Amino acid sequence: MLNYNLPTVILLKYYLRVAGVLFTTLVLASCATTRQEAARAQRGRALIGTRATYCSVPRLPNGRADVDRLVSELVEIHANTYSFCIHSAATDWDDLKLFLPKARAAGIRVWASIVPPSESPPRSKLHAEPFLLDYERWAIEFARLSRHEPNLVAWSIDDFTHNLKFYAPEKLKHMLDGARRINPKLAFVPCCYYRSITPSFATHYVPLLDGMLFPFRDESGGANLTNATSVQAEVKRIKEIVGPNFPLIVDIYASAHSKLGATTPFYVEQAMTSAQHCAEGVMVYRHQDPKANSEKFQIVKRLFSSWADEPNLNKMPRHQKTFP
Repeated sequence: MLNYNLPTVILLKYYLRVAGVLFTTLVLASCATTRQEAARAQRGRALIGTRATYCSVPRLPNGRADVDRLVSELVEIHANTYSFCIHSAATDWDDLKLFLPKARAAGIRVWASIVPPSESPPRSKLHAEPFLLDYERWAIEFARLSRHEPNLVAWSIDDFTHNLKFYAPEKLKHMLDGARRINPKLAFVPCCYYRSITPSFATHYVPLLDGMLFPFRDESGGANLTNATSVQAEVKRIKEIVGPNFPLIVDIYASAHSKLGATTPFYVEQAMTSAQHCAEGVMVYRHQDPKANSEKFQIVKRLFSSWADEPNLNKMPRHQKTFP
């Protein structure tokens, strides 16, 4: 029989209590991590296979969004997602709320997109109304709205990587934590440009994001909207930095860029086709008017329609997709 003196027994009990506390802490931390990973994976799944247009909502004569026409056009082109820009009119926030239930009835997922400080007064004429530059409030309000309208699956900030000094990682985390406490299913998918997606960005920001909207501009070739041949090479390079399974939605310019100019219908078709083969989704900037931009509207319609008939193509596991 072992003979322990009293101090030894007390010490053993103390170590056992400490070990029990440590074990419980580790188990709880592991469970919390598992829940967070599961929630992030669920947010990412809402992005897979995105066929979307972005901004340029049709307008009524009074300036309000023509949500019925927008839904009709999205159904016609076989889009499954629309990114609603809150920047063009003070009523956009209210119109988003009108659009959501009608989009849901048509089976259309919705992103809400707001502008960063670099696209707000005094650099531009309009703020994103009504919460202006209060991005913590925007995050919370989007989360609350998405609880009532579950087809609001994501929100985005335009030109996010042009404003990283404003969106420091700690500030961004605080902002997103507040939204995810309300609705852990709502994804955050900011607009990120090729040259800004660096190993440092991957380290400090990517763990906070659920995906990226990547506007293709052939930046590896000097930046232009004429050469679509580098879409897959740029996507491949980004995936090497952020990880092969991180959702990437390629944003294709159908409308003109303020500095790089306009695109041709041939370019739009070539870029969209390339992006669909290597990314998790394709978004077209902007939503094309079927009369004013009929050729590009028809290209988007034809491609989206063909992709809708092959749903497994965009749901293919990342490692099964190929690059040249």
